[in-house]
Amino acid sequence: MDTRTLGRTNRTVSAIALGTWQLGSDWGEVTEANARAVLDASAEAGVTLFDTADVYGDGRSEQLIGSYLADRPGHAITVATKIGRREAQDAANFTLAKFREWIDRSRTNLRTDTLDLVQLHCPPTAVFSDDRVFEDLDTLVAEGAIAAYGVSVETADEALAAIARPNVATVQIVLNAFRLKPLDAVLPAAIAAGVGVIARVPLASGLLSGKYTADTTFAANDHRTYNRDGSAFDVGETFSGVDFARGVAAAGEFAALLPGEAAASGFTTAQVAVAWVAQLGGVSSVIPGARNVAQAKSNAASGSVPRMSPAFTGAVAELYDREFRATVHDRW
Repeated sequence: MDTRTLGRTNRTVSAIALGTWQLGSDWGEVTEANARAVLDASAEAGVTLFDTADVYGDGRSEQLIGSYLADRPGHAITVATKIGRREAQDAANFTLAKFREWIDRSRTNLRTDTLDLVQLHCPPTAVFSDDRVFEDLDTLVAEGAIAAYGVSVETADEALAAIARPNVATVQIVLNAFRLKPLDAVLPAAIAAGVGVIARVPLASGLLSGKYTADTTFAANDHRTYNRDGSAFDVGETFSGVDFARGVAAAGEFAALLPGEAAASGFTTAQVAVAWVAQLGGVSSVIPGARNVAQAKSNAASGSVPRMSPAFTGAVAELYDREFRATVHDRW
């Protein structure tokens, strides 16, 4: 597994990480035994970054990770969690007192005194221009409650505002073949500032696996059913904000672009999609999620996909420009 330095945390993490939203909620039911098996399969495959949040299953995801790692003293896994969505999305709620409350809950869930990396969880845009918010986070670092902090963002402009902050260690953003805007300015700015980029939703909520048809359905408690119109949270988190049927068709085109060497080696469309993101300059780690062991192993194996050519990247860009630029590029 390829490793990189995770921005200003100065921690070394795997290029392919594990997103654990699926282990908490919003992707259908995952038993505790299956969740632990996913964590175990990922760790055995060389994954050393787990990404979670305090609201995934109301803390269930954090608790599962905390229990798993407590049984493995001396582990080399970095845990990135998120705070800020336990209450109304009002910039006035982002205070030191609230930070302490949320962080103490996460420390209990994760069974640790110091959280490795805490990310503000897609906060209101006004938060990014509030100096006090970042001073409060600096206070928590000085006190030892957190080792480093970053921001998970919805838009490229929010990412650029965060990167400009001197002590922001990482920025997490949606980045995949159907959401290319971060390539314009976010990745170059992160490289210049030494800020880590964590790429989320690399498979566009599974669209880029190439396994869906226009008739595919999902469980009622799966966000791919109930958030297609953005009624629960930002619609850009569900299928990257693209129309499902259009995304299915474009995923078929993406599959047809697979490099010959990768296809000949048996790599899947999903693995190539994840690997392409991981191979972009400026990306520290990619966080595909997994609901079972097979998915966890497949995701980790994406780190072995041969480096893709500029011609492949050009073809991906052409597909994006033709199918999605007009509807998603300026929105996020």
